[in-house]
Amino acid sequence: MAATGLLALRTLPGPSWVRGSGPSVLSRLRDAAVVRPGFLSTAEEETLNRELEPELRRRRYEYDHWDAAIHGFRETEKWRWSEASRAILQRVQAAAFGPGQTLLSSVHVLDLEARGYIKPHVDSIKFCGATIAGLSLLSPSVMRLVHTQDPGEWLELLLEPGSLYILRGSARYDFSHEILRDEESFFGERRIPRGRRISVICRSLPEGMGPGESGQPPPAC
Repeated sequence: MAATGLLALRTLPGPSWVRGSGPSVLSRLRDAAVVRPGFLSTAEEETLNRELEPELRRRRYEYDHWDAAIHGFRETEKWRWSEASRAILQRVQAAAFGPGQTLLSSVHVLDLEARGYIKPHVDSIKFCGATIAGLSLLSPSVMRLVHTQDPGEWLELLLEPGSLYILRGSARYDFSHEILRDEESFFGERRIPRGRRISVICRSLPEGMGPGESGQPPPAC
């Protein structure tokens, strides 16, 4: 999309973290595809990185996924967290999920190497409900959303380290999402060099699933 020369449309005062194909899609997804830059302090980022690194280091990067959506990744489902990390995740829950939503008991942690990427996909309703919220660590990246029925409708989210993104409603069900590979990583005309990226993803409970149930995790971003 960066090569199309389309104008980056602002939805926030000052530097923009969301751009799209036109005012209509930006307006329609204003509350459905949200970026909150600077959600984490530097100390909070370090807290999460310190806790995750030993677990991730025990795993190897993989280059094929059960549904071929991710390349160059390692992942885990994490149930137990330190007190400091739990406090961060409680802030995510308060910011992204409604009072009537129940979260999956596990948190999906996805580690993309610098050359890794996530292909366009829509997360299965078997594995997560109407809301997905992710913290981005280590490297900036660009998430692209494209309408599944009208590829001319798209949105791009600039995900800087320490930011929180939220996908809900139409952005969750009607648009595919992907993380761009390094050579394609532009936000408008701005080059966003990709390095290793960790995402910490909270998900609402799928309809009909009990809180204690779990399944194979989706290729969430």
